[in-house]
Amino acid sequence: MTKVLLTGGSGFIAGHILDQLLAKGHSVVTTVRTEEKAAKIRESYPSQAASGDLIVAIVPDIAQPDAFDEVVKTPGLEVVLHTASPFHFKWTDPHKELIAPAVVGTTSILRAIARDAPAVRRVVVTSSFAAIIDEAHISDPATTFTEASWNPVTADDAHRSPATAYRASKTLAERAAWDFVRDPENGAKFDLVTINPPMVFGPVVHYLAGLDSINTSNERVVDCLKGKWKDEVPSTGAAVIWVDVRDLAAAHIKAGLEKPEVGGKRLFVTAGLFSNAEMARIVRRRFLEYAEVLPTEQTKGGELPAEGERFGFDNSETNRLLGLDYRSFEECVVDMVKSLKALGA
Repeated sequence: MTKVLLTGGSGFIAGHILDQLLAKGHSVVTTVRTEEKAAKIRESYPSQAASGDLIVAIVPDIAQPDAFDEVVKTPGLEVVLHTASPFHFKWTDPHKELIAPAVVGTTSILRAIARDAPAVRRVVVTSSFAAIIDEAHISDPATTFTEASWNPVTADDAHRSPATAYRASKTLAERAAWDFVRDPENGAKFDLVTINPPMVFGPVVHYLAGLDSINTSNERVVDCLKGKWKDEVPSTGAAVIWVDVRDLAAAHIKAGLEKPEVGGKRLFVTAGLFSNAEMARIVRRRFLEYAEVLPTEQTKGGELPAEGERFGFDNSETNRLLGLDYRSFEECVVDMVKSLKALGA
């Protein structure tokens, strides 16, 4: 079995990666920001924590240049899955609170691995569809986004909007990662894979107890269950494609541990189109107990933009390389609502 460093272990995506890695018998060192979060993870996997197959390390601030210097020195590491990065719109300074943590967090861990973890053969970085999409062509049916597409956003564009600032952070962090491994002076002996998911939905892992711990994508589902969509379903937004978090976790494991041939690739992992209106219809049909707070069939809003008013996408290369069997949107929404109900939604 493989010894893996998984950063951001208390995150929505990383929680599922951790669960799947341990289920497959791998040894995992994962990082979190606080001892409180570390304790919850250890309590959730007591046998692995006791045997040493699960180690939880504290990295309080991923924006620090030396943040990962000690944890990468863990003997025997072979693969690094780097998921730790900020994703929220609650900031005042996008450069300090989004872009710097994303870029510095990515380059600092790559530098530490190159210097102190010679046995690491592959690093997988969780990027985003935000690093693929071009805001100028979101509504352009003549544009098809693929693994080769890059968002042209720059740091100077971050002031435009919270969404643009987030896209800049993901784009600049991913570019910095590719630049690092391609520069021979950095001495990287490992290869790099980046994974670029769009909206990520799905159930919350059991140890992330509390609605305040859900990811930004799932917040819209909580709003639906709390009656905020009753009078009007909000716009789906620009990113009208999605993936189930469990399939995304599987993609990380395939890319890092099971598919040597994907080294040096960007992987565009998506199951297809979705809309808020479709989400509301599924919840209304499958969860009758929420009927009084949900939008009705006549409630307007949230529909998928017409085919002539939205971008195209093609992730066939990723699907060929990974061979993923994606869950349906209905299965994803049902499991997501069940997990949110358990958290008190």
